[in-house]
Amino acid sequence: MKTPIVAVMTLSLVLAGCGTIRESRINPFNWFGKSEDGPATLTPSASEATADARPLVQQVTQLEVAPAHGGVIVQAAGLPPTQGWWNAELVAENDGQPVDGVLSFRFVLIPPLAGTPAANRVSTPQSREVTVATFVPNGDLAQVARISVTGSGNARSVSR
Repeated sequence: MKTPIVAVMTLSLVLAGCGTIRESRINPFNWFGKSEDGPATLTPSASEATADARPLVQQVTQLEVAPAHGGVIVQAAGLPPTQGWWNAELVAENDGQPVDGVLSFRFVLIPPLAGTPAANRVSTPQSREVTVATFVPNGDLAQVARISVTGSGNARSVSR
């Protein structure tokens, strides 16, 4: 009869102790903070530019990095100039390898066909917003201190 009570008490103490590591670097919810807005500074190499001809999103409006089983999910929202943009993707720079601790992505998408109604429809920013995400496994995060997503007008980044 005492065994279940002892188990419940032990579990309660262990779970209560988990609250003290909220700011710890071992807590996966603390791996990356809030995104910061910055200038668009990345220029794709000639091989990367020819491999993917999709233009960059005009403005990266949000960037979040959320822990997931076996890695993190990098999610970004962008604002193209008109409605109808499609086939969005976060394309890893430098073959997905971090440079000086920065793992960089380009936010690319395809514009609507010229002359179509969507190519001229601006409407509200909420109606134009495009969201895209990608998974980065834990093995690729070992040397990463910052994740950056670049658009044509700005870049957003998050740090550990």
